Amino acid sequence: MNRRSFIGSTVIAGAVTIAQPVAAAPPPAEEKHVTQTLTRYLVAAKFEDLPEAIRTEAARSLLNWVGVAVGGSHHEGVEIALATVAPFAGPAQAAVLGRKERLDIMNAVLLNGISSHVFDFDDTDLTTAVHPSAPVVPVLLALAEYRKVSGQDFINAMVLGIEAECRIAHAVTPTMQDAGWHATGSVGAFGAAVAASKLLGLDETRMCHAIGLAATQPVGLREMFGSMTKSFHPGRAAQNGLLAALLAEKGYTSSLQGIEARRGWANVLSTKHDYAMITEGLGSHYEISRNSYKPFACGLVVHPVIDGCIQLRNENNLTADMIDRIDLGIHPIVLELTSNRTPRTGLEGKFSVYYAAAIGIVVGRAGEAQFSDAQVRDPVVTGLRDRVETAVDPSLTQDQARVKIRLKDRRVLERFVEHAVGSVENPMSDAALDAKFTDLASGILPDGQARKLLALCRGAERLADAGDIARAAAA
Repeated sequence: MNRRSFIGSTVIAGAVTIAQPVAAAPPPAEEKHVTQTLTRYLVAAKFEDLPEAIRTEAARSLLNWVGVAVGGSHHEGVEIALATVAPFAGPAQAAVLGRKERLDIMNAVLLNGISSHVFDFDDTDLTTAVHPSAPVVPVLLALAEYRKVSGQDFINAMVLGIEAECRIAHAVTPTMQDAGWHATGSVGAFGAAVAASKLLGLDETRMCHAIGLAATQPVGLREMFGSMTKSFHPGRAAQNGLLAALLAEKGYTSSLQGIEARRGWANVLSTKHDYAMITEGLGSHYEISRNSYKPFACGLVVHPVIDGCIQLRNENNLTADMIDRIDLGIHPIVLELTSNRTPRTGLEGKFSVYYAAAIGIVVGRAGEAQFSDAQVRDPVVTGLRDRVETAVDPSLTQDQARVKIRLKDRRVLERFVEHAVGSVENPMSDAALDAKFTDLASGILPDGQARKLLALCRGAERLADAGDIARAAAA
């Protein structure tokens, strides 16, 4: 008898017999109510519950995000996106930071999310590689202009949006990322939806619906790294999350198990998950406490290399012509994400460990100016870049690197970077964050306006109207 098997049916001698579906084992009881457990905490959480250190970190995260959004506001990618949506935009409801244009809140959120990530200079959760603020803060600022919001409510919603976003990411890391999803895009809508829901005062059921609506809108493929599309991911995630909350506010429904259901977000995007990462310890520790800020405007995984190269350069007064070759010991993910040996544009340079090492030596800095198209093609830099070699060392963590520089006079200089500057263990100081903000705002906002904006971010929780931040960030 000839027999061929198909999903859900069996063909026998030309006849089709419909097979009964195999019943899936029911999930453990603790896995049935992940979304609702998370939502119950989020709805009840108050600003007064936040420890002072968490409120301080929220202000640091806000300051860093506003700086990179203003700094990136005139990037080519932002110009293209603005020109694309402007003819179709609705009423002028919210600022596009760093610019004179105002858009409807949906499109303002998209543009501000793009501009804050286009330099790849925004905050990062080192465990999941999520950029926590990029999908969350654009939504809060737009809503704060549209509906008056106190600084305390703003900060509370920001902390809780980041809490949900990073906890959900932790539950599926690293399997989701290994499948090719960009974590910031795929979980960003959760953070945006939660933050917006909190400001809108949604009850448990409606916030559950908002989370379900966010769950059905993941965005972002890692294939897009090194192109403008990478910055589209947090912008779109922010837009999706805001829409989810606004729909839920009006009574639009979704599954109440959007995260954990058999065909829910976690099971569709990842083959492994740990729901305890979402539900355990809520309110006892905060994800934002592990936020980190970039001193270098590029992929985080190459920061230890840049840090080590700059240290050796400054200690030994190195120039490119003194160097025979540079040998790097790196974590395996570095070559997965930044193996471009011959970048042609500034965006591509952000994902080249070879260029990163060279620019650290030649310039001694790695701000946005060092990732221009012209700098990437500089012959001194490209000449040194071609003398950089890499070796994967599985014993290293993602914020570690070994740098060995062989000089033409036969000297060998070595540096092991245990924790790159900007990591949680070696954080940027407040003064360094202020300097980063000032540098990014320079040439876009007048000095006096930039100082006012910095002060507003630092003192956000004391504001009667958090919309003042967005208004002060407009050119």
